[in-house]
Amino acid sequence: MDGTWGLWQSAVALTASIVVLWFAGTRLARTADELAGRTGMGRAIAGAVFLGAVTSLTGIITTITGALAGDAGFALANPVGGVAIQTVWLAVADLLYRRANLEHAAASLENLGQSLTLVALLTIPVIAYATPTLSWGWIHPLSLLIPVIYVYSLFLLRRMRADEMWSPRRTSQTVDDNDTTQPTTSLPRLWVTFAGLALVTAGTGWVIGRAGLGVAAATGWPSDVTGFTVTTAISSLPELITLIAAVRMGALTLGVGNIIGGNVFDTLMISIADVSYRDGTIYEAAGPSSLVLLAGTAFMSAVLAIGLLVRDRRGIGFEGVAIPDWPGHRCAVETVGAGYAANRVAGNQFPPDPRAASRSSSSAAMHDAMIGSRAPSIT
Repeated sequence: MDGTWGLWQSAVALTASIVVLWFAGTRLARTADELAGRTGMGRAIAGAVFLGAVTSLTGIITTITGALAGDAGFALANPVGGVAIQTVWLAVADLLYRRANLEHAAASLENLGQSLTLVALLTIPVIAYATPTLSWGWIHPLSLLIPVIYVYSLFLLRRMRADEMWSPRRTSQTVDDNDTTQPTTSLPRLWVTFAGLALVTAGTGWVIGRAGLGVAAATGWPSDVTGFTVTTAISSLPELITLIAAVRMGALTLGVGNIIGGNVFDTLMISIADVSYRDGTIYEAAGPSSLVLLAGTAFMSAVLAIGLLVRDRRGIGFEGVAIPDWPGHRCAVETVGAGYAANRVAGNQFPPDPRAASRSSSSAAMHDAMIGSRAPSIT
């Protein structure tokens, strides 16, 4: 593809992105905590809505970059992989927080509600994947349903905080959601700082997207593997960094809300990817590995929701073990590897071009075998 970065250029860009995101993420956590206290919205909502959205900007720009380049697998793997790896970040933070189980200490009705919303949102692309030729123009109609449900979930989030019908039992290990950092700067300056950090995060996302496509082109790796591993891991660093910073500050519900809210926000990237990909619906071109990743990520999100409900008191909890060790990770890698091997045996370069790879005959055959039949197009 013309204008694709070379391997070394991509490696340097990815390394620089890590450094930038490390400093930006640490500052974001403290700024968001001060905004939560100054505005009275609470840490859970501040993490879910504002911090989660800003830390997702890196992935959004990365996804758009891949979709506009015509690489459906790369574009769809980024948001799905982002949700998966950011859920694993909670298990990492659980290991760092020694006082109690993190999901127990950060008990919040809003975070539990967002987790269930996330599971519901992840089922929509699975249905769309089963009807890939159903389209309005080049967009699958179910892609337009995702932002509608997301906006309605924010309404429900506000309603849950204003009129609680359920509440977590308070224990000696539970951290108060309203015990926020005392603001040291004015509210307008806090918003300006937050907006500036958001711009830095978004700009880094463009660099990561270009570098990820460069790595895929230079190494011959499947672009969906690159999207699900290399670029997803780096574009998800803001969530990890802000989570660790929040845990160290004692702002547990802010940190957990950032991960869960960011995951819910990341589902919007699937809609954005479908809109940005102009060669038909992205589900038709993405290949079978994306369906495995979608289902597996929904499973991980459900396990997290159960963990937030059960609230083990000590240790990392069953969810802290089940999420990183989920056997579907291996299944996903093997599915992608099978497609890679099939192309090599056939004598094809994998991928010769992102557009050609996403529409390759082997991917189409595997895709048809998994979904069985296709629905007619809406005219």
